[in-house]
Amino acid sequence: MKLGVIIETKEFEKSWNAMRFAVTAKKKGHEVKVFLMGEGVEIEYLTHEKYDVAAQVKAFDELEGEILACGTCLKSRGMNGTDVCPINTII
Repeated sequence: MKLGVIIETKEFEKSWNAMRFAVTAKKKGHEVKVFLMGEGVEIEYLTHEKYDVAAQVKAFDELEGEILACGTCLKSRGMNGTDVCPINTII
């Protein structure tokens, strides 16, 4: 199955659950792409005692999952794409 996950929040529990879903689906053999927009472009660096989003992002990357980040959203925050979350567009 092909799955697309859009993350538009940097709230710890919500973004952690979205990435856990992506990791689990990838482990089950599904094709999964994650698109980050709005404040979601910041999740690569989110760590929390209970909801370690950055660890889930790393796990997804290690499974060769594809994460794309909205270029406009990154630029509005003075951020650049990374190897894990390269710049992309909504289209």
